[in-house]
Amino acid sequence: PINIKTMTAAAATSNTTGGGAPPDDPNARYTFNDAALTALRKSSPWKDDPSFFQSTAISPSAVMKMMTHCHSGVEKGVKKGGNPIEVMGLLLGRPDPNTPKTLVVTDVFPLPIEGFETRVIADDGDVINHMIALGESLETTRKEKFMGWYHSHPFDVGIHSHCFLSQTDISTQLQWQRAEDPHGNPFLAIVVDPLRSLAKGHPELKAFRAYPPEYTNPIPNQCPDGSIIHEEQLRLEKWGSCSSAYYELEVEYFMSTGARNVLSLLNRNFLWMRALGSSAMCEKEARGRYPERVEKVAKKISKLDPQSGSGGGGGGGDGPGGMMMGSHHRGRSKATSSSGSGGAGGAGTTASLEEKMGNKPPLSAEGGSSGIPKEENGSDELGKACQEVVEITTEKLVGNIAQLTKKDLFSHVASS
Repeated sequence: PINIKTMTAAAATSNTTGGGAPPDDPNARYTFNDAALTALRKSSPWKDDPSFFQSTAISPSAVMKMMTHCHSGVEKGVKKGGNPIEVMGLLLGRPDPNTPKTLVVTDVFPLPIEGFETRVIADDGDVINHMIALGESLETTRKEKFMGWYHSHPFDVGIHSHCFLSQTDISTQLQWQRAEDPHGNPFLAIVVDPLRSLAKGHPELKAFRAYPPEYTNPIPNQCPDGSIIHEEQLRLEKWGSCSSAYYELEVEYFMSTGARNVLSLLNRNFLWMRALGSSAMCEKEARGRYPERVEKVAKKISKLDPQSGSGGGGGGGDGPGGMMMGSHHRGRSKATSSSGSGGAGGAGTTASLEEKMGNKPPLSAEGGSSGIPKEENGSDELGKACQEVVEITTEKLVGNIAQLTKKDLFSHVASS
């Protein structure tokens, strides 16, 4: 059996003598010792441990290329008048001899594949030929190998992230792992949620590895992230129908010393102005889909609780049920309640929601408990709809506060 501590120490020693950077060097992820990597591939300790890998390190260029590709699928589908399109690509990288339980992703390459819902499969002859040609060209220019794949789940922004593996994804990942893992090339799967990334202002992605079909998790109801959820419906919503068939790896990002210096200069001289002078809720993309989501959650609440929509005709509410639609905001969530400008309609909706929520504040604006006790509410769906309202209302308030703060700040600076 391979001794991981011995291998790590040997890799660190060989790196200091040539062929790689010391493990504590900021540029260590950009280089490696060939002999140590060859030894790691040959031993393949991951073959004896279904959950051997614990983390993945992704380069900035790989993240940017993934996000750009996934967002292009969203734009392409919307421009055609339909739903966002799923896209797929390949990951280039390697296992890390210095930290053997980490997979390093240095670059990505989009593939000419499009899909819908949770199905995106690379089974087309032209696509396979493209992958073969791409792999052959990289063999002469890069030392890394194709060691994973990524694809997008461009579903509407909700309470939970859409980064999970579907049954089709599990089947694809297992095929890759069976073909590559035994030959010293452990394969990784990354799922990107592009709409949530736009809404939250940071990359929303997760990395996974699949368990072998014969593996049985000894911990009942354990989710891919290690948490335990006893409620089957909630487990299904967060992790899909195959939550026991795969596990999540921690994602970290690495950057070279030169890139850090450039970013530091940009932040000091330029980017701070963008942070103060712009607001995500006012951008074109943010305004585009907001009315649709407001209407969707308003209809959901009206369907689940008809009384909540009865106040919509009594005042100056701009949207269904007195929901406020004057300020468009993309992707933050699916609804927001009227506060102050919705007239009687907005008051009716807010009062009804507060009544259903028992006048209890939410514990969390995102992904946490909305303060709706299951036994008191009697309707999980209504509770989830109310939680969506709470989430987007909180984010709208935060956005408005930020705008007012900027206004006061710049007005004070101008007057002084």
